[in-house]
Amino acid sequence: MKKIIQRISLLFIIMAMAVISACGNTGVDSSNLSEGDAKRTVKIGYLPITHAVPLYIEKELEGYSHFDLELVKFGAWPDLIDALNTGSIDGASMLVTLAMKAKEQGIDLKAVALGHKDGNVLVVGNDIENVADLKGKNFAIPHKFSSHNILLYQMLKQNGMTYDDITLIELPPAEMPAALSEGRIAGYVVAEPFGAISVAIERGKVLYQDYDVWENSIDCMLVLRNDFIDNEFEIAQEFVDYYLKAGEVAEKKDEDTFEMSSRYMSVEKDVLDLSFQWIRYDDLKITEEDYAELVDYLIEMKLQEHPPTFEEFVDNRLIDQVK
Repeated sequence: MKKIIQRISLLFIIMAMAVISACGNTGVDSSNLSEGDAKRTVKIGYLPITHAVPLYIEKELEGYSHFDLELVKFGAWPDLIDALNTGSIDGASMLVTLAMKAKEQGIDLKAVALGHKDGNVLVVGNDIENVADLKGKNFAIPHKFSSHNILLYQMLKQNGMTYDDITLIELPPAEMPAALSEGRIAGYVVAEPFGAISVAIERGKVLYQDYDVWENSIDCMLVLRNDFIDNEFEIAQEFVDYYLKAGEVAEKKDEDTFEMSSRYMSVEKDVLDLSFQWIRYDDLKITEEDYAELVDYLIEMKLQEHPPTFEEFVDNRLIDQVK
């Protein structure tokens, strides 16, 4: 009788284990997970500007082996920087000067590629014929700590003027075309496509292209958290591989480029076409020479006392190993 009771107890234990196993079964054998099922999601932040087009193209063409890409849209740079600081995102396309400041303040970032080349224009009202005409007038930049501020500084300096000759104001980029059209400012310099908007509607004109006053200027960069690179180097490498390929596609500036980009930016085709004429997405490697010039300007303008060195901030390992 005792043996029968033991057998019944054992039977109940086996049945209970079977029920527990069934309740916890998701229908997927974890030992047979495909590589695709186990993909890691890489999160990259951006603001909706033309300078981040390689990211948009990369997302649209995605076919990664080791990860999925999620682009996280931000409305302002401080919010994006906070997300980088907390690790909510793995990297971002952002203004190089803000990334350098974040690095200086302790956020462990590495710049791995340029966001673009050229594509920043100094736009003025149609009544402005030369830099001297800007004397006593309002000129807008998006942020004091920006490469656009450096471009303005260089333009004034090369024409024998200083900030004392103008009234410098900071404006959100989206407000600049309207401010110029209404006569509240005489000109501005900002990321695209906001410069192209004024030119396309014929309420402004290009006084200088960025390369006229600062050849090989650095503006936006692709930055990654250093712990992401160190801990997941293979994924970071594949991400940068696709990023450079996306830059090659973006450089075609064809109908496909417009359609893919317009899913991330709200911009008219004629505006984006004009913006594309001014910008380049090829050869996105960061050179030590160009970075050194940026550092010199930051120190000269007293915007940053101790900018991170090239070795501290730039990591070209990924771009050098692109297949």
